[in-house]
Amino acid sequence: MAFTWPVRIYWEDTDAGGIVFYANYLKFFERARTEWLRSLGLGQQALRESAGGMFVVTDVQLRYLAPARLDDELIVTARALESGRASLTIAQQALRPGAAGGAPDTLLCEGTIRIGWVDAATLRPARIPPAVLQRLLPSP
Repeated sequence: MAFTWPVRIYWEDTDAGGIVFYANYLKFFERARTEWLRSLGLGQQALRESAGGMFVVTDVQLRYLAPARLDDELIVTARALESGRASLTIAQQALRPGAAGGAPDTLLCEGTIRIGWVDAATLRPARIPPAVLQRLLPSP
């Protein structure tokens, strides 16, 4: 089950043609990941203070399929795909919800984002604490 976060498109998100500037999808994905972590009780500042580490983006793969426009309301998703000892891969999508009456959502952008856990003091890779992994990847 994917976490969902609503996003409204404002002037600042668009280019001269009123279409979302491509790099802004990275901002939308970042916000959704941050809120997903927060919803799991893993606020990023609290993680840094309590566990001594933090997540950093190490790789991004994006595919653009359709444009979002000024005033659109989007749903941005985040769900864990896989984890390693020091990294987590997250699948994300930006969707325009279908119109009332059951029309399907329109997939605008999708991607996978790999985040790595680093020691907050040294910025060196470290193992993700088991308690953090348990919250991110609950057992079935």
